[in-house]
Amino acid sequence: MDPSARIPTVDLALWASGGRRARAALAADVDRALRGAGFLQVTGHGVEPELPAAIRSEARAFFLLPDAVKAPYGVRVGGRGWLGPGTEANGYAEGSFTPPDLKESLSFASEEPVGDPAVDAEWFVPNTWPAEAPRLRPLVEAYTARMRGLSDRLLALLGVALGAGEDFFTRHTRHPTWGFNVNWYPGRDRVGPPEPGQFRIGPHTDFGTVTVLDRQPGRGGLQVFTDDGWADAPYAADALTVNIGDLMARWSGGRWRSGRHRVLPPPAEDPAEELMSLVYFYECDPGTTVHGIDAHAYLRSQLDAITAITAE
Repeated sequence: MDPSARIPTVDLALWASGGRRARAALAADVDRALRGAGFLQVTGHGVEPELPAAIRSEARAFFLLPDAVKAPYGVRVGGRGWLGPGTEANGYAEGSFTPPDLKESLSFASEEPVGDPAVDAEWFVPNTWPAEAPRLRPLVEAYTARMRGLSDRLLALLGVALGAGEDFFTRHTRHPTWGFNVNWYPGRDRVGPPEPGQFRIGPHTDFGTVTVLDRQPGRGGLQVFTDDGWADAPYAADALTVNIGDLMARWSGGRWRSGRHRVLPPPAEDPAEELMSLVYFYECDPGTTVHGIDAHAYLRSQLDAITAITAE
């Protein structure tokens, strides 16, 4: 089956302004998609294209710096700063000990404290902003503010799709944690040929509630796992790609599927292909329990799990 049939495009403007029948039809489409591949595309999201374009430009200038300049910003998975080559191996999360992912990332996260010292020290510490990319901070802060609002709109839609009401999820996102990665996927001309079983990002599912992805199409791009196997994810320039993570799948009582995906290695037929994705991971308030699981204990265990052995 064409993956676009399994991954519908949902117009959030219609969700906001449509009548009862239109909203019910959209919610039914979302429910079907999340029972299948666990992915959607969304339009009507209100994010102007100039903002992600500016983030890419500023971030790329940082990524192209020598590693010695970037090294002071280096962090482990789950930290705030630069995730250099060999730091992350997403396939580890599902027990596949693949070679490290062929990417670099700049990673940021929620930083407004809740007032609990232990929680703040783990989940709400200040971000690190590279001095070599001075325009990055205001751009990322503007973008992540839009992403948080968008994610809550998506959670309201998901609450209705589940038949549980618009605030079923959002009452647990009053002071949530979130993460934001700018993922850079260099070409073979920079990283060389991939090792056997090596990807730009290895096969995995995300860990939280919803992930909102602004991506670029390419031969070494996003693939989604469906009942028919791996398939290239559909792409539309005006759409954002959304998938649900493990916590949301559990929150749905197993009705929905956490969206399994991977990013293909840099292609041999286009060795200079370079892509960049903006990935916003939305979670929930600290202390949230999802069907008996402490949400943030789970999130921390999964972040630890994808730290590449070579990064130790």
